[in-house]
Amino acid sequence: MRRFCSVLLCLSFLLGMVSCSTTNASEPSVEDKYVIGFSQVGSESDWRLANTKSMTSTFAGDDEYELVIENARQIQENQFSAVRKFILEGVDFIIIAPTVEEGWQNVLTEVRDANIPVILLDRSVAVDDDSLYLTNIGSDFSKQGKLAIDWLEKESEFQKNRHPDEDHTVQILHLQGTIGATAQIQRTKALEDAINTHSEWEMVGQLYGDFTEAKAYEVMTDYLKTNKNIDVIYSENDNMTFGAMRALDEAGITYGTNGQVKIITFDATREALQYCLDGKISLCVECNPMFGPSVKELIEKYRRGESIPKHVYVDETAYTTYELTQDIVDGREY
Repeated sequence: MRRFCSVLLCLSFLLGMVSCSTTNASEPSVEDKYVIGFSQVGSESDWRLANTKSMTSTFAGDDEYELVIENARQIQENQFSAVRKFILEGVDFIIIAPTVEEGWQNVLTEVRDANIPVILLDRSVAVDDDSLYLTNIGSDFSKQGKLAIDWLEKESEFQKNRHPDEDHTVQILHLQGTIGATAQIQRTKALEDAINTHSEWEMVGQLYGDFTEAKAYEVMTDYLKTNKNIDVIYSENDNMTFGAMRALDEAGITYGTNGQVKIITFDATREALQYCLDGKISLCVECNPMFGPSVKELIEKYRRGESIPKHVYVDETAYTTYELTQDIVDGREY
């Protein structure tokens, strides 16, 4: 690894030693492990915990690698500090799950100047030069949004045909995740674009849930004190959905197959899939967090000098009660 590179470089000027700058940028020294610094955005959701577990279990027990994780606790400045720490330690590779897209130009330039390759994980960054990172592995959030909208269009048409004499204005309440995160941006865009093209769909509110159950419960509880006319909740992750469901229960509002409110949720964790199988959640859009093996494969391709695509999407789908079985739910890894 190169973690002591900067220290040795300083000593070389003082003592006339040979500078360590001749160390190969992509290969560790013979006696050391290949060190990977991972700036994880936080531990705010079940999805995030599963993502971290996938990374740690992939590299655990492999004598060739050392994975160093820094938890940013959803604060971008913490990520900047972690990345700069990795640079000073001279890690061989850096992985970043960005808190939000904006603000990464300077720190990624510093990483490039240090000749350390970067993989972006889960979320994207808004930079002038995409050569600042090697590749971006994660979900196609636009596709996820389309899966949700396609289902809602079919469901709306079904209800219209089933009850032709009723008012079919669809009252949609939107629970948003961390503002500026790639998942939030693209899932929100899918819904907002669809509402602009469906005159019978109405956005009755957008609540900020920050991808956490506690925050979603708080804002939903407050909202339901004065507003209970909701047909659909479009929730940008499962944990916010769980908070919303608790608030609905306390307000005496039914949801699911035979309820007042249809719930669309993103992530498709085991708990959410069970609620979907039980008829309480109408649609679970999958967001697969198990990136570890794919990340390791990309790193090894890089070390072998092989070509790497600029963006790698993981396979994902969507589930309703009718596609699910108990075996599918029980077999979910997260």
